[in-house]
Amino acid sequence: MKKEILYAALISTAAFAGCQSNSNSGNGADSLASDTTVETYTTELNLPAADTTAAKNKFSKVIGWPEGKTPVAPEGFAVTKFASGIKSPRNTYITPNGDVLVVLSNSERTPVEAVAGAISGKSKSEVTGQSANTILLYRDADKDGKAETVTTFLKGLNQPYGMLVIGDKFYVANTDGLLQYPYKAGDTKITGNGKKIVELPAGGYNNHWTRNLIANADKSKIYITVGSGSNVGENGMENEVRRASILEVNPDGTGEKIYASGLRNPVGVDWAPGTNMLWTAVNERDGLGDELVPDYITSVKQGAFYGWPYSYYGQNEDPRMKGKSPELVKKAIVPDVPVGAHTASLGLAFYKATKFPAKYQGGAFIGQHGSWNRSALSGYKVAFVPFKNGKPTGKPEDFLTGFIANVDKGEVYGRPVGVTLTPDGALLVADDVSGIIWKVAAK
Repeated sequence: MKKEILYAALISTAAFAGCQSNSNSGNGADSLASDTTVETYTTELNLPAADTTAAKNKFSKVIGWPEGKTPVAPEGFAVTKFASGIKSPRNTYITPNGDVLVVLSNSERTPVEAVAGAISGKSKSEVTGQSANTILLYRDADKDGKAETVTTFLKGLNQPYGMLVIGDKFYVANTDGLLQYPYKAGDTKITGNGKKIVELPAGGYNNHWTRNLIANADKSKIYITVGSGSNVGENGMENEVRRASILEVNPDGTGEKIYASGLRNPVGVDWAPGTNMLWTAVNERDGLGDELVPDYITSVKQGAFYGWPYSYYGQNEDPRMKGKSPELVKKAIVPDVPVGAHTASLGLAFYKATKFPAKYQGGAFIGQHGSWNRSALSGYKVAFVPFKNGKPTGKPEDFLTGFIANVDKGEVYGRPVGVTLTPDGALLVADDVSGIIWKVAAK
């Protein structure tokens, strides 16, 4: 058994703020008070021995939501449909003027993969067919919580995911590149011609096609997530250049740097409230058994290496890569918060509003799409990790559940992915396989 100490019992807030002072990477929030300490929880993660013969598959079967049934939130919250009847809403984004943009995109399988999926049952767990490759705009002009206007904001994309507005420019991250379009506040449709300002490596293992976006506070840098093209480097590391990384570029696409690496499939990204620290949700590797390797959320330190593919959870060497890069294994950083093995943790949003009860304010919500490579289903929920002053203070807990209809049969109503905070302090949850955007609001 291997143990990794993930947190110290007491963290000096002053020291934390001081070591994260990179002006280009922060969100520009006020620094934390220097005369306080943050008591964070201490945990030991017991990892079983890696076993390359222990992997098992159990694909879920999506049956859809019965009429009148919704996911379940804690007491004091209301769960309603914000949007429905759309193909594979994967991610959402709020424009500066409050419009909700919804990306419609899904995995696209080759004919051989489609046949294999039908035989294995995998096709019943996902959205099939050609990706819609469209962004819809929902506008709630009277602020009653319901959109009166729905328009096709942009179409003809290539498996889009991340979206971003900076000034008079709209950005969307296709699987193969970052596109930039002219935009002005209030636009309900993109009419100008776009241009690709960053080429991105495309193709990849299972669902590693998503490319997310986030900017820093002064909008001088854009960060792009790029997942690995393989499970554990089996196609050769020459095919993993600029992958399993978060890239940093200027708003015109120049000046690219690898901000952090060794992150197998980083998707969700957000700035921790009150800090300069970027956080990401990472979908970890397969093939080592039910309990390896835990997915995680972690602070992203500039220039840091997080292990993939040579090691996991710090310096635990992956037996399939044994001895291939000992120098990188020595550099590997232990992630901050484990959130369960094979949960497909893809969404991440910090709660920066005040409408939810105090325990949720400043904490992180994690969209867990759910397992397929585990003997029992895991994930299929939105989890929550409490934070204070930008540091985790407790273990992950369930927040939005009820997605699993019958655990023994592997039947699920839906699968949550992207999570986004709205201007009115609610949480949007993209349920791609059921074609629904759920809204969770405090009563």
